[in-house]
Amino acid sequence: MKKQELIHLHGLLAEVHTQVEMWEDDDVSLEAYNELGVRPTSIHKSKTDHKAAVFKLVKGITSSLDETEQSRVAATAD
Repeated sequence: MKKQELIHLHGLLAEVHTQVEMWEDDDVSLEAYNELGVRPTSIHKSKTDHKAAVFKLVKGITSSLDETEQSRVAATAD
């Protein structure tokens, strides 16, 4: 993946994070992501930095959703 594509993905995941916080009415724990100090707008950071940030962001979002998703949804169509 090119650096530009990775930065774009980083920005999209930041938007997903914002939406999840609105849906959950709770802050998503992103301590590991925040410690990196790499944001989608940090275009001067390396590709490796953005890749690490994307993985930390995804882990924070999915762990938040895992905590709230307790009941299974039926796999039938309407």
